[in-house]
Amino acid sequence: MNNGRKSRFLFTATCFGIAFLYVPMILLIFYSFNKSRIVPVWGGFSTKWYGVLFESEEVWEAIALSLKIATVNASFAMILGTLAGLALVRFGRFKGRTLFSGMISAPLVMPEVITGLSLLLLFITLKEFVGWPDQRGFTTITIAHITFSMAYVAVIIQSRLTGMAQDLEEAAQDLGAKPLRVLIDITLPLLAPGMLAGWLLAFTLSLDDLIIASFVTGPGAVTLPILIYSRIRLGLRPDINALATIIILVVAIGVLVAAWVMFRQQKQRELELSMSEEA
Repeated sequence: MNNGRKSRFLFTATCFGIAFLYVPMILLIFYSFNKSRIVPVWGGFSTKWYGVLFESEEVWEAIALSLKIATVNASFAMILGTLAGLALVRFGRFKGRTLFSGMISAPLVMPEVITGLSLLLLFITLKEFVGWPDQRGFTTITIAHITFSMAYVAVIIQSRLTGMAQDLEEAAQDLGAKPLRVLIDITLPLLAPGMLAGWLLAFTLSLDDLIIASFVTGPGAVTLPILIYSRIRLGLRPDINALATIIILVVAIGVLVAAWVMFRQQKQRELELSMSEEA
C-alpha cells in the first residue's frame, strides 16, 4: 500500500513538473499563430507573423551577430578552458595553484551583474589609457563571454581528466614520446568528448546571455537576447512568439538528432560487444 501511494505521488509530481515546464511553451507556440496583434486576444489562426519575422532585417542581423559571437567564444573558451583544466590536474602542486584555481572558479559563482559591470569599467579604463576599444560591440561582448565560459569548460575538462587513467600516457612516455607528442596524440583525443561538451556549453551560454552582453555592448551591436528583451519591454508582439517558436523547434530537432546518434552508438557498442563475446 505504501509503495502504491509512493508511486502515485512520484507520478503526480512528475506530471506537474513536466506541465510546469512545457505548458508555457505550448501556449507560446499556440499564440504565435494568433492573427490578432494583441497577444492574449485570440483573433483567429494566421501565419502572418512568421512572414513579418522573416522580413525583419533587424532580427536577422541580431541572429547573425549572436551566432558569430557564440562560435568565436566557444572556440576560444574551449582552448583556454582545456589548458586551464590540464594545468590544474596534470601539473601537480605548482606555486600559485590555489590562486589560479580560485580565479578559474570565480566566474561560476560571481553574479552576472557584477561581472558585467566590472568588464564595462575595464573597457572604459582601457579606452582612456590606450585608446582601445574604439567602440563596444562584437569584440567586447566576445571577450566578456570568453571570460565566464572558459570557467565552465575548465570544470568539464577537470572532471574528465580526473576520471581518466594515465596508462596510455605513461606508456607513451616510457617508449620515448615527448610530452607535446603525448598531449597531441593521446591526451587530446581522449579529451575530445569533454572538449566537445565544453564547446557546446560555451556556445549555449553565449547565445543565451543577456545581462553581461547588455553591459559591454554599444550602439549598433544588438544580440538576439537583447533584441527580444527590448521588444518585450515595449509590449508583447506575436512576432516574438513566432521567433521563440522557431528557436524551440531548432532546439528540439537538435535534441532528437543527438538522442538518435547516441542510440545508434549504443546499439553499435552492444553489437560489437556481442560479436566479441561470440568470438
